[in-house]
Amino acid sequence: MKSIRLSPEGNLDQFELRHMANIKSQKKRIITNEKRRQANAPIRTAMRSSVKAVEAAIAAKDHAAAVAAYNVANKRLDKAVAKGLVHKNFAARNKSRLSKHINALEA
Repeated sequence: MKSIRLSPEGNLDQFELRHMANIKSQKKRIITNEKRRQANAPIRTAMRSSVKAVEAAIAAKDHAAAVAAYNVANKRLDKAVAKGLVHKNFAARNKSRLSKHINALEA
């Protein structure tokens, strides 16, 4: 999929305008979708990074660090669900999987 560039004013570059629909509502929708994608990207990245931090702590067999990272990941997963970035079952599955591994470290 081709990336769409927005100018600082929020308008599409002239080059991009040649490669899309002529319908005004569709042009507006493309701009809106791009703005939403750019707003959602840091939330999605933070969520994935926090889950990887938990997995790294689990791999290092560091229970305290894993619990601390899990609390952060839990919050970021819930935030992603609230924003509609991921499905609630995705977040629940990840939280369950991570907590199961953390509990196995403790035993």
